Amino acid sequence: MEKRHPRILFRRRLKELREDVEQMGKKTMQAYRDSIKVLFNYDEEKVRSVKDAAQKIDEMNYDLEHKTLGIIAAEQPVAGDLRFIEACIKVGSHLKRIGYLAGNITEVAKQIKDEEVPEKPMDDIVHMADIVENMVSKSLTTFLGQNMDTARELRRDDDKVDDLFDRAMNDVTKCMIDDPETISYLVYLLFLARILERIADRAENIGDRTIFMITCKKP
Repeated sequence: MEKRHPRILFRRRLKELREDVEQMGKKTMQAYRDSIKVLFNYDEEKVRSVKDAAQKIDEMNYDLEHKTLGIIAAEQPVAGDLRFIEACIKVGSHLKRIGYLAGNITEVAKQIKDEEVPEKPMDDIVHMADIVENMVSKSLTTFLGQNMDTARELRRDDDKVDDLFDRAMNDVTKCMIDDPETISYLVYLLFLARILERIADRAENIGDRTIFMITCKKP
């Protein structure tokens, strides 16, 4: 049957790739959400869950890469099909990094769980975390739905995260100057803001890769 209908088999393989990326995306999204929950309600079991999820996402990405290379070798795709396969590899790599960054968030949570973090910088972090969650979700639906409009929105969302990152830096620094005894744990808020900013960059990159996949032009 497969020898008589090679194009059908090829299309089935591309569909399976899309489903693999979707499953990776769902696991990444859950790992990120759980890491933010840990930040505000520390839970050792959930910390292990996030780190296990990051390892699983890494393994899924490894399998995805092997599958894509197998398709390229066997089918020699061109044009849009080749760009889709290449985009799956790139998106898988971004999701893998987001998974490990979620694990890094739980490390920050461990350092600040017993501290009274000032309200002002924490408000900045909460706002950043909300926008970043929306960006990760939007980047996945953008790629899976091949939506140019939402891909462009991700760039504007990233600008908002960058502005909040600058504000968080200023607010944390001011708190450190006002009360030097807070430096030992407030420094972890700086790390956290940087992690969130890096996740936002990954989400934006998924949007940019989607634009290139559709248009074959650099965004």
